[in-house]
Amino acid sequence: MRWEALRAAPRRPERVSRTPSTPAGVRSFVHLQYQGYAKNASPWLISLHRSAVLRPLCGATERVIHFMLLFCFISSVAFAQGRGQAPTTARAAAPVDFTGYWVSVVTEDWRWRMVTPARGDFAGVPLNVEGRKLGEAWDPAKDEAAGEQCKAYGAGGIMRIPGRLHITWEDDNTLRIDTDQGMQTRLFHFNTKAPETGERTWQGYSLANWERPPRGTGTPAPGLGAVRTGTQGRSLEVVTNQLRPGYLRKNGAPYGANAIVREFYDLSKERNGDTWFVVTTVVEDPTYLNEPFVTSTNFKKQADATGWNPVPCSAR
Repeated sequence: MRWEALRAAPRRPERVSRTPSTPAGVRSFVHLQYQGYAKNASPWLISLHRSAVLRPLCGATERVIHFMLLFCFISSVAFAQGRGQAPTTARAAAPVDFTGYWVSVVTEDWRWRMVTPARGDFAGVPLNVEGRKLGEAWDPAKDEAAGEQCKAYGAGGIMRIPGRLHITWEDDNTLRIDTDQGMQTRLFHFNTKAPETGERTWQGYSLANWERPPRGTGTPAPGLGAVRTGTQGRSLEVVTNQLRPGYLRKNGAPYGANAIVREFYDLSKERNGDTWFVVTTVVEDPTYLNEPFVTSTNFKKQADATGWNPVPCSAR
């Protein structure tokens, strides 16, 4: 009953409109707001208006109100200018520098990296039944005859092959990695999206993203969908798909065309001045793997191109 009475009661004349110290624009704004409340507002809005919430604004001096309007105007202009700026390139935004010559340092898995493993030696690779069956049928001569001697040099396995890398910028948003073993070229694309369709290649299509932890250290901020547990921030995340079927090892341990390769590149500088990076590679393949295949590979930076020796792919 009380609300019905309030709603039916005639509106009081707007006292703000008679305040000589209030600019006309502000008087009109407050008056319109009050009219809207009176038409279809709830009781608490009417009480709000009758309280002291609007009255300080209505009784403010012109100088204060002009200052408020000027502040809002400057903020809106600054925001518009910020939106109009061109996005920063990946090269300019790089938190670390991966460019230069690097050599792989083999400190583990000599048995599978320094020599070609024997047929059927898939220890550590979570192959399913179909994957093991295909791997045991590995025939390097057949791969050579079919022109597929680079199967072990695709994105799923290339970083595990001992050799050297040359990392440069292809352009401001594309990081390039050339390998001397197999003479492969990998392109990491920043600030773009992967094409929906495209030719499947040994290196596929790689999307890259610089990443920093949210507060200097701590859990890394989310990036391209890869997930890793740790307390330190990672520097570079790469996700690769659109791959030709290849090998995780040179002895035919397979991954299929639907595989996705996720990589995390962490760069560090030692006290003696040496620069290293470790790449953690996670291969996910619903066709031939029971679970993701995870490896970590170490590279040390060189002062120059000493030892750089490009050689073609080998199936053996």
